[in-house]
Amino acid sequence: MSKKSEKASKKKRRKKLSTSSPAVKYLPVKIIVVIVILIGGYFFYDNYSRVYPVDIKKINSANVDILIGGETRPTLSPVRFIGKTARSYNIARENRELLDSIFCYCNCKKAFGHKSLLSCYADSHAVNCKICRDQTFYAYSLYQKGNDIAQVRMEVDKKFWKPLK
Repeated sequence: MSKKSEKASKKKRRKKLSTSSPAVKYLPVKIIVVIVILIGGYFFYDNYSRVYPVDIKKINSANVDILIGGETRPTLSPVRFIGKTARSYNIARENRELLDSIFCYCNCKKAFGHKSLLSCYADSHAVNCKICRDQTFYAYSLYQKGNDIAQVRMEVDKKFWKPLK
């Protein structure tokens, strides 16, 4: 057998193997089906597990304790950080009740089991999370203007809550 015919024979066998095998033929279809199932499962899970903010207008004075997340751990010391991060940890340390009454919209409840925005400051989560820090600064500015905790919570919910698309 000559080298040319040997090469042609190998080429035919490779071509035959690559196109004739059903596993190879349907592999892209299988991958697409798996991806679609995973994405569909994520959206199904996220739609039915998402916690929506409490409608504060429906809360009367007897049910104000609904707003409390229940975080009992101490916040990390602001001395450990610099700049805006240190300021946000200082706000959390001085305004525990305020931040414990606010839902955090960075999805840390599902990811880390956080109870409220205050939970982000009980560990180092808020160091790298701009959403947590932005919510903290916004809530603190509203609280400094004389709003009570329920009003602050309602305004934070209006600004940071986004429906699933």
